[in-house]
Amino acid sequence: QVQLVESGGGLVQAGGSLRLSCAASGLTFSSYVMGWFRQAPGKEREFVGRISWSPSNPYYADSVKGRFTISRDNAKNQVYLQMNNLKPEDTAVYYCAARHALGSGQYGYWGQGTQVTVSS
Repeated sequence: QVQLVESGGGLVQAGGSLRLSCAASGLTFSSYVMGWFRQAPGKEREFVGRISWSPSNPYYADSVKGRFTISRDNAKNQVYLQMNNLKPEDTAVYYCAARHALGSGQYGYWGQGTQVTVSS
């Protein structure tokens, strides 16, 4: 079955950096667009960004543009979220998700999430 497993979350001071990883298995990685989402306490889940297979064409939410970078290692079936200049408002559970490149646009597979906490 499809599994997405995030790692790399933690506690960091404002202005710091973290790199999240998402390991995908059980799917043909090259056929999937990989996305990152986040959900802060009491708030709705928010789109962070996504990356396609080739060309990768990463796309970001305005709230993270210029600070976050998404990349993927297609040989390892992994996708990454490099987060720089973190702000307290970036505190959330971060989720990796996958949607088929030729599908409806809905993300059908989700990881369990990893907590990112940014202290001021």
